[in-house]
Amino acid sequence: MNSYPTDKIRNVVLLGHSGAGKTSLVEALAFRAGITSRMGTPEEKNTVSDFDPEEHKRGASLSLSVVPIEWNGHKINMIDTPGYPDFIGDVHEAISVADLAIIVVSAVDGVQVDTLTHWGLAEAAGLPRMFFVNKMDKEHASFSTVLSQLRSRFGDHVVPIEIPVGEQADFHGVADLITDKAYLYDSGKAEVTDVPAEIEDEEHRQHDELVESVVEHDDELLEKYLDGEVPTVERLEEAMTHEMIEGIFVPVTEGAATKPIGTDHLADLICELGPAPGAAGPVTVEAGGEPVEITVDAGGDPLAYVFKTVADPYVGYISMFRVVTGVISNDDHLVNVRSGTDERLHGLFVIRGAEHFDVPKLSAGDIGGVAKLNGTGTGDTLAPKSKPVTVPPSVKPDPVLSFAIKPRTQGEEDKLANGLHRLLEEDPALLVERNDETHQTLLKGMGEAHLSIAIEKLTRKFGVEVDTEDVRVPYRETITRSSEAEGKHKKQSGGHGQFGVCFLRLSPKRRGEGFAFVDEIKGGSIPRQFIPAVEKGVAETMRDGGIHGFPVVDVQVTVYDGKYHSVDSSEMAFKMAGRLGFRAAMEQAGPIVLEPISNIEVRVPPEYQGDIMGDLSSRRGRVQGTESEGAGWQKIKAQVPTSEIMRYAIDLRSMTQGAGRFTATHDHYEELPSHLADRAIAQAKADD
Repeated sequence: MNSYPTDKIRNVVLLGHSGAGKTSLVEALAFRAGITSRMGTPEEKNTVSDFDPEEHKRGASLSLSVVPIEWNGHKINMIDTPGYPDFIGDVHEAISVADLAIIVVSAVDGVQVDTLTHWGLAEAAGLPRMFFVNKMDKEHASFSTVLSQLRSRFGDHVVPIEIPVGEQADFHGVADLITDKAYLYDSGKAEVTDVPAEIEDEEHRQHDELVESVVEHDDELLEKYLDGEVPTVERLEEAMTHEMIEGIFVPVTEGAATKPIGTDHLADLICELGPAPGAAGPVTVEAGGEPVEITVDAGGDPLAYVFKTVADPYVGYISMFRVVTGVISNDDHLVNVRSGTDERLHGLFVIRGAEHFDVPKLSAGDIGGVAKLNGTGTGDTLAPKSKPVTVPPSVKPDPVLSFAIKPRTQGEEDKLANGLHRLLEEDPALLVERNDETHQTLLKGMGEAHLSIAIEKLTRKFGVEVDTEDVRVPYRETITRSSEAEGKHKKQSGGHGQFGVCFLRLSPKRRGEGFAFVDEIKGGSIPRQFIPAVEKGVAETMRDGGIHGFPVVDVQVTVYDGKYHSVDSSEMAFKMAGRLGFRAAMEQAGPIVLEPISNIEVRVPPEYQGDIMGDLSSRRGRVQGTESEGAGWQKIKAQVPTSEIMRYAIDLRSMTQGAGRFTATHDHYEELPSHLADRAIAQAKADD
């Protein structure tokens, strides 16, 4: 593949609800560009962009993939993304390196929940947007219905630049409202003709509306237009590109990817209207913790941002990157700004699905790959040693579901740890956490499918087989009243014995205040050097578990008296005395079990609001309030016991047909009702 200058590069991310046809659109574009001789399908497991075994197994995209095509002297880097919400992390990564988002919408299903979600992500990133209404050839397809939905949801600046020629089984082309030309596919390939007579009046009407919607935001064009001067196609397209960058113009196109109809004209429009890298202005990076603007220019210093890492069984890690500025050539040396490691970029290539094509260099704005970097991961910046600036990494979504995992074969803990480390390098949306309270290793992700596929990859790529178990709730214990007790450790077995006595007073502290140790020893009843040993014994006992086996919190422990032996007393003896005294005092202090409480925010369409609030109440939750958000969402805030939402990601998806989203964060601990405490204690004993 040739190297391309910055102004001839287009980086396009395909977004949209699962099943809208993003992968089929990539396949159609690859076919029209001559990359493939026949179009593949997800069902046949032969598409360019879906190549992982897990994707073949499920017939859906599970991670982003880059498919560059050469078209009319341009290079279009198509970035296909998963539609399934579990893999939203890859969507964030793809958006971070794109200059245009094409949101694919089904002409049959219309605007769906992830149409809204992906629009919001692209809008938040300041990314120009375009809609492609797909499946125009299918039964019940309706361009006018979908256009009405788009304008209702996203505003009147959503404007068609094409209208269909025919619909459903009769769909056979598109009419370009910019050029007043039709692209008809009766022979299989596009034939450029005049607009068919049956839609000529409608095309002229919508052409005039398009022109008016564009010129009203351009003072120069508007003045000439009011004087009767119609803008040229070139000037109109120039204004449209600018307004797309400003976010005040969102064009709508249409087609049928599986035919393919309209897809080659879409490629034309990407080249003509899509912004080149840097067209939206300078890029903000960080230097010394301060924001700095740099121009996307091939003449600048070489700078690359790694947006995806893939573990390849043959070459090791592949780092996929975008050239932010400058030109990166084969064998260049750059520094990983995060780690300070010098990296040699040997063997540059461009990526097309699973294939790699060597290139000598990549210019500013282009996307490529390199293998075998030393410790460079997703989100890292590669920069000249003399100018170590950092590109801010893409947003990392918060995990919503956890699996507790352990190696299937005893003794493979190190192998599991290594496999998890490599898995996280490939998918930063995953998180691994060791919970020392429950003694479990937790794999956290965006949903059941995300975690299940991660476990499959652990076995296939890294040779680690694991078993899963229920995630244990990190309950705790505290006391409700003050108490006192003696702790005595006395042992004689020949020679020096063990002797230590301490008297402890336990007092409850307010929730969240933690542990306090108070020394009230007078008269040397316990020598000074042994007081820390008493405290250590108490602290260890609290950590190991109280009467019910859970860690103890929010207690003040006062040592106020004791006894010692000049020969047999030792730190170990007083540490044991502290442990025994604490346990004895706690039994008399009204111990209770505490459960963690989470703050939860649930985002749903309005029609689900009542059901979700009722469900949260049934989970012993307290609804704190609701508020409206953009594009037809309701946000519900509540506090809910953590034990009640351990699998909420699965339940919410079921209750809302996939429309619901939520985040949950730990807030505080509260007393667990006694009947539930008995169950929790029994379960903890069974787990041990």
